[in-house]
Amino acid sequence: MAKLRFLGACGTVTGSKFLMEGSRRRLLVDCGVFQGSRENKLKNWLDPPFDLSALDAIALTHAHIDHTGYTPRLAKLGYQGPVFATPPTIGLLENLWPDAGHLHEEDARYANQKGYSRHRPALPFFNAEEGRAALGLLRPVAFHARVSVDSELTLTFHRVGHILGAAFLAVESAGVVTVFSGDVGQYNAPVLKDPEPLARADYLVLESTYGNRSHPTASPLEELGRIVEQTVARRGVLLIPAFAVGRTQDVLYHLRVLQRRGSIPPDLPIFVDSPMATSVVDLYCQHLEEHDLEAEALRKQGVCPIDGPSIRLVRTAMESKRLNDRRGPMVIISASGMLTGGRVLHHLKRRIREADTTLLFVGFQAEGTLGRRILEGAKEIQIHGERIPVRAEIREVPALSAHADQKGLLDWAATLPSRPRKVFLVHGEPPARDALAARLRTDLGWDVELPKEGDVAELS
Repeated sequence: MAKLRFLGACGTVTGSKFLMEGSRRRLLVDCGVFQGSRENKLKNWLDPPFDLSALDAIALTHAHIDHTGYTPRLAKLGYQGPVFATPPTIGLLENLWPDAGHLHEEDARYANQKGYSRHRPALPFFNAEEGRAALGLLRPVAFHARVSVDSELTLTFHRVGHILGAAFLAVESAGVVTVFSGDVGQYNAPVLKDPEPLARADYLVLESTYGNRSHPTASPLEELGRIVEQTVARRGVLLIPAFAVGRTQDVLYHLRVLQRRGSIPPDLPIFVDSPMATSVVDLYCQHLEEHDLEAEALRKQGVCPIDGPSIRLVRTAMESKRLNDRRGPMVIISASGMLTGGRVLHHLKRRIREADTTLLFVGFQAEGTLGRRILEGAKEIQIHGERIPVRAEIREVPALSAHADQKGLLDWAATLPSRPRKVFLVHGEPPARDALAARLRTDLGWDVELPKEGDVAELS
């Protein structure tokens, strides 16, 4: 009988880690860092919540840091086993992990210079070299291919439409299939293929990020166009915090559509200020096989759907600093998406005090993050120890999120041909988990549990 230990993303949307324990083998599904509140982030520095020497393998559903960013830390602590992921996910991680390590180094260096860290001295969670070293553990697994940890555990990845390479993972142990949803994408998204249907799941570990929300039915493209037009009209700066992997590329796609249609100026400068995001733009353009029909049609015409003459990829710190001296109109897209770190904080510090700035959120803002505080109406924020007034216009386009809403999650779950023995709702804040649980119980008649961090379930 296998056991499943819930080690993160229980009542929160970060820190995804789920440990499958068979009679002989142990598999960690996702290996993410906690983000948001100070209490959550401090968990990252604790010893691993399992015996690292007994861990046989890791499987990653997709590249985002809240699902993968703890892996280089485990490698630093001595883990040398395989880390299974799809080839596009590995391509993204080749950029993400070294870049994350570099940002950890920069954050520690800046904290030591300014003296705002509680740690003396502030140290990086892992450095760029350690991020690169962890890449040697990655093992590519094609979609739909079966890989065996041994005869006891087999894994299969299936497309889930969240970001490039994102998958839901089916793990079979002793004839019992447990499916980990990862992060479920939206149906009919313009760039990536739709989530694939479920074939079988005795147990389903399902995300619930937007379990209590419905994305607006109005076109996100039209809403984005209006926001750009209004910002350009006042010659302001549109600042878009976005995950370097996935969200940045989707936003670029929509902006390029608006430019090709003539809805926004074709020469409007669009700066992508994230070293990792600039590399990922090229990777998205290379993976035609993962594109949906609309994006594929552009590729057949020789047009990369997320590139264009007015898009400027900012690669160096000096180029990034020069943007502070530049006036609008312009668009700046920068990571991180929840304002938890990265170059976007320097742009935010410079721009949020100006009334002609628009700060546009295009993804989920977790509890305890700076992004959530601003969305909830904060009049003053603190960045690097400095208090800054919020004078910018604050906007949100949730339909641009890479996460399915409540209906999307229910529709995807309903593709399962037969009822699962149990559903475990994870990766969601309490109101979202509660709402989705109620719908799954009422609409589908399913047995649903809301595990707490540290809970153990028997999968018989």
